[in-house]
Amino acid sequence: MFTNEQYSLVSADANGRYWIPELELFLGIWQGERLCQTMNWLRWWDKEGNLLLWSSEQAQQESQRAEKLAAKLRELGVDPEAIA
Repeated sequence: MFTNEQYSLVSADANGRYWIPELELFLGIWQGERLCQTMNWLRWWDKEGNLLLWSSEQAQQESQRAEKLAAKLRELGVDPEAIA
């Protein structure tokens, strides 16, 4: 952290993440696969500890959600393609 024109050491929280008050976000290391590479990645978490998704993750999540809704509509006898 930078205060009074000096840097000061900030400790990680219990999850190994660093709170950045100016952004109201945590920054930490996440291990997983991205771009066909499994390794450690820097990731952001909100103040509740929710991982912020990359745009590709958000798109995949929305696609899955849309498919679930379409399946539910078909189950109810409604053609989701006819609604559009």
